[in-house]
Amino acid sequence: MSPPIEVFSNKDYGAETQNWCISQSKEKNIYVANNKGLLEYNGANWQLYLSPNKTIIRSVSVIDDLIYTGANSEFGYWQKDNFGLLIYKSLSQNLKIDFLEDEEFWNIISIDDFILFQSLKRIYIYNKTNKSYNIIDSETIIYKMFKVEGFIYFQNTKDGIYKIEKGKSKLISNHPIVQNNRLVNIFSKDEKLLIETENNGFYILEENLLTKWDIPANDKLSQVSVFRSIQLKDNSFILGTRSNGIIHLSAQGKINYTINSEHGLSNNTVHWVFEDMENNIWVALENGINCINVKSPFSIYNDKDGKIGTVYTSVVYNNHLYLGTNQGLFYKQLNSNDNFKIVENIQEAVWCLVEIDNQLLCGHDTGTSIVSDNKSKKISGIQQGTWVIKPIEGRTDLLLQGSYNGLYVLEKQDATWKFRNKITGFNNSSKFFEFFNDYVFVSHEYKGVFKIKLDADYKKALDVEKNPSFSKELNSSLLKYNDELLFTYKEGVHKYNSLKNEFVRDTTLSKLFKTEDYTSGKLIFDENTHTLWGFSKQNLNYFTLGKLSQTPKLNYISFSKSLPRGLTGYENITHMIGEKYLIGTSSGYIILDLGKLYNKTFSIKINQISKNSINSPSIKISKTTKGYFENNENNIDFSFSVPEFEKFLDTEYQYKLEGIYQNWSDWSENSTASFKNLSYGDYTFKVRAKIGNTFTKNTASYTFNIKRPWYLSNLMLLLYIFSLLIISSLTHNIYKRYYRKQRERLMLKNERELELKELENKQQLMRFNNDKLRQDIENKNRELGISTMSLIKKNEFLNTIKKELQDVEDTKNIKKVIKIIDKNINNSDDWHLFEEAFNNADKDFLKKIKNLHPTLTSNDLRLCAYLRLNLSSKEIAPLLNISHRSVEVKRYRLRKKMNLSHESSLSNYILEI
Repeated sequence: MSPPIEVFSNKDYGAETQNWCISQSKEKNIYVANNKGLLEYNGANWQLYLSPNKTIIRSVSVIDDLIYTGANSEFGYWQKDNFGLLIYKSLSQNLKIDFLEDEEFWNIISIDDFILFQSLKRIYIYNKTNKSYNIIDSETIIYKMFKVEGFIYFQNTKDGIYKIEKGKSKLISNHPIVQNNRLVNIFSKDEKLLIETENNGFYILEENLLTKWDIPANDKLSQVSVFRSIQLKDNSFILGTRSNGIIHLSAQGKINYTINSEHGLSNNTVHWVFEDMENNIWVALENGINCINVKSPFSIYNDKDGKIGTVYTSVVYNNHLYLGTNQGLFYKQLNSNDNFKIVENIQEAVWCLVEIDNQLLCGHDTGTSIVSDNKSKKISGIQQGTWVIKPIEGRTDLLLQGSYNGLYVLEKQDATWKFRNKITGFNNSSKFFEFFNDYVFVSHEYKGVFKIKLDADYKKALDVEKNPSFSKELNSSLLKYNDELLFTYKEGVHKYNSLKNEFVRDTTLSKLFKTEDYTSGKLIFDENTHTLWGFSKQNLNYFTLGKLSQTPKLNYISFSKSLPRGLTGYENITHMIGEKYLIGTSSGYIILDLGKLYNKTFSIKINQISKNSINSPSIKISKTTKGYFENNENNIDFSFSVPEFEKFLDTEYQYKLEGIYQNWSDWSENSTASFKNLSYGDYTFKVRAKIGNTFTKNTASYTFNIKRPWYLSNLMLLLYIFSLLIISSLTHNIYKRYYRKQRERLMLKNERELELKELENKQQLMRFNNDKLRQDIENKNRELGISTMSLIKKNEFLNTIKKELQDVEDTKNIKKVIKIIDKNINNSDDWHLFEEAFNNADKDFLKKIKNLHPTLTSNDLRLCAYLRLNLSSKEIAPLLNISHRSVEVKRYRLRKKMNLSHESSLSNYILEI
């Protein structure tokens, strides 16, 4: 078993592999002297600062918030600027020190107002108060320098151990052991000096007398070469070796554990060991940097070779630790570094280990066995695998076991357990069962929960009732806790109600997991510690009884994503000793020490802030003052971290940018935030963190302002207002002139429209008059036609009468009548009436034709009038009281008077006039 190791390699920080020295600041940042420069780790990210003059930095020490480093012919300090970056200042150049050729500085120690820089030939003592220095020279190699109880010691090879007093070196021991052995470190023990050598272990120096420190680890220390060591705050020791990793010694010199590359160390060559503020051990290695969480509540047994497999169950029995896995049953001596050995005859999956009456029973894939040390004896008669074994309440001689095909009864005979019978009437797999209220309850993940009534002799099932509340509930479990029967699945923990014969959700116990964090309903009750355990995605949760009441108290243990896990549905946890519990995983197991759990406070800080515009490099900005950025510098990047170095404690961050995003972001492990193309305005960036289940005590923030673009500056706004006033005035005048012209155009248009309207009215009136005239003409034409037709009818009638009278033989008596008829036919009054009607209908026609043909007589004009009416010769004859032939003769004569050609039509000519 070893504590968790956080491994950092060159890929994490982009530097060469060799690392030489480690220190820590008050802000908890880690600093490492590296081949390429100085490394800084803030808990989230590594940053490399190239060494001055491109030399290898061999030593680093944080003193008064300054990071002092020593390199080749150079020493000085680094200091944070307002941008969160380290800036180097050379002390040696300011002091104008004349170094020896290729002088390298391997150690830096602070005491009072002095800082000591140690090379292999000199020790430079720098006075911080008056900025002066003095030198301690050595003719031999100064191998190492040590600080013990406020005094400085160093070793000169071949000479011995010196002590610096008042700026001078004083030999305190030239014992052959210290002359012929390189020293690793010097400690204080019982007011004496405890001297550690590289190859011969520890010695106690008292008045130049060296005596071997008699400790259990001496044999081991004589076999390794130790290069660096420190004494921890608990007075134990960490020894860093050249080729065997690190060794942890107790204050009494007993080896607690060894950590090397087999246990997860990057390599076995240790250049430096350092204990940080939270008791983590940092190791600078030949290849990489490792952080060992020696105070972590978790210790990991990693079955890298797969010899053990997935752990399903475990138990401490007769000072041995037994593991039931998918590959068999394994055991070893408790609290030993021995390898696990397999128990004989059990090389299949082991589901349960139960100690009953000082006997260890093992339920496995082929039945049940009784285990003693490394041997086992299978109970005959059981052909199916065994899930679980429990005592029958009220019967010390009987056991009930749940098997693949139902329930079996074991009976104690001759001080051992033997198969008695299988319970008939129930053949379902019984992975989980409990006794409750004279019934046996069995949970089957695919079939539901069964309530079984057994007979008094436990041989058959009298009644089997299936609970209707549940059917197929994968990864569920059934157990008894505080005299209550509990069924647990993804919807929570349900308590059995005997009166209603149903399971009811228990709000208190259901707090063991949240729905979104649910992985398995497997609950485990430890009777020794009276704790109820549950598993979820991010936590290991357990209930304990309250100190002043029986109300369960819920406890949360953050369970990192990087911790190995057990197989879902087969989670297991076993109490070992004290406050230690064993948790089975798919690759070994974890030891959880509740005694190492304690409440810690954490702080988050913003490390760096940078800004940039599009297609331009980032510019670091000060964190201490409010930022004012140009409008095009609207891409802002933040990096932040919590200086927390526990491997199995997950850190998640949440942030928001007030001014644009009022809600917190989702939790994320990303320790950076970027905001692109921000608009102008005031912003406040806030970030907080969650370490495991603990929130940081503070919320880091930074306020900044992005200026308005040039076209929205105050000067431009004034210019816009002035321009707007001018434009408004011009627009007003333009519109005024436009509307004036528009009004004039409208007035002119209206006048024209009035004129047109008046003209239209006149035209309308004219049309009305014309229509009236046309109607009058039509009426007169109608009257003329009626008159004409009347004359024609009258004359035709008179001519008919005349003709009839002329045929009478006695014409003497009727001549007078005939004369009257002729007189009426040729009545001039009729013609005058016709002429008047004709002139009304066709005004001036007779005048026109008379002017055209002056020779025309009145009879000719009369004929023209009839032709104008488009009358035929037949119709004209009665009107003229002549024959049809005579009318034709008149027409002929009229043509001659008018000088019409033969081709011309008389009627058409007269109609066209």
